[in-house]
Amino acid sequence: MQSTTIPSDNSPSFDQSENTTTLPFTLQDLKAAIPAECFQPNVGKSLFYFFRDVVIVSSLYAVAHYLDSWYFWPIFWLMQGTMFWALFVVGHDCGHQSFSKHKWLNDLVGHLTHTFILVPYHGWRISHRTHHKNTGNIDNDESWYPVTESQYKEMPLGQKIGRYYVFLLAYPVYLFKRSPNKEGSHFLPSSSLFKPSEKWDVITSTVLWTCMVASLGFLTYQWGWMWLLKYYAAPYIVFVIWLDLVTFLHHTEADIPWYRGEDWTFLKGAISSIDRNYGLVNHIHHDIGTHVAHHIFLNIPHYNLLKATEAIKPVMGEYYRKSEEPIWKSLWRSGVSCHFVPDTGGKVYYTSNNQVVNK
Repeated sequence: MQSTTIPSDNSPSFDQSENTTTLPFTLQDLKAAIPAECFQPNVGKSLFYFFRDVVIVSSLYAVAHYLDSWYFWPIFWLMQGTMFWALFVVGHDCGHQSFSKHKWLNDLVGHLTHTFILVPYHGWRISHRTHHKNTGNIDNDESWYPVTESQYKEMPLGQKIGRYYVFLLAYPVYLFKRSPNKEGSHFLPSSSLFKPSEKWDVITSTVLWTCMVASLGFLTYQWGWMWLLKYYAAPYIVFVIWLDLVTFLHHTEADIPWYRGEDWTFLKGAISSIDRNYGLVNHIHHDIGTHVAHHIFLNIPHYNLLKATEAIKPVMGEYYRKSEEPIWKSLWRSGVSCHFVPDTGGKVYYTSNNQVVNK
């Protein structure tokens, strides 16, 4: 049975090696189980979620400005930062070309949503494509991949603090410096992240990002640093925490395998993820916690992920992972138990430094 390619501009390239995997199902089996309409973006529905988020963001700004009360500002920061995260998820669909079938519309909305929250749309889109093509591959994955035990032991103290203790603030650093043991900036077309043909895409996003920073600088000059803190910086920090929290929990779990060399295949890597339940926030951030199906078929719009997930669960059986424990508990458990993986082995799992010390 031949593997199925996904008709998307950033689809992974599948080959016959997928058919020799030890998994009891193939990519074709999973695709056949999903209703065909799940793969079709609905422009009206996509635009509805985009404008819904924009209206909520605008309304929150209006209420905060009207009240201008320190009783309300912390509430505003939490709510608005969460909505910044929701905007990111809409742009995330655009980056996967699952917002619509029109690339120009995807890129337009992607730039509108991401530039506002200081994310270089094309720079992120391209590196995120690399993540999807190599999910679960220790050597080639792009985000939240594990370090090896020897790398952990050699890691400078400052880097350890950043990776294991303040990692919920890591995203801005990642944009400028990339992940540990890799180099490259999401803002420079000369970065190893990008191909020469992607030069002008990267430049476009960097210029728009710079314009947003300049706009914030001008408004700060006009209205002061307190304005920046209250209206933008505090919500932005909440957004960064949301982004790092959710993406960390997508791929960091003690029983999720990581692969090396020939032991890795696209499908095994794609299912090395876990769905999480964020309760009331699920709908607000567009069910991004429904992540397993997204990694298998990245061109499914966010509003079809729940339906697609229910369709593939019977096929995947025990290979489908979902956690219903409270998010704070999952964060704590993964944070203290997932430090590094062994230096050798084709299929490996996270190990805690505490376990090594106590041996």
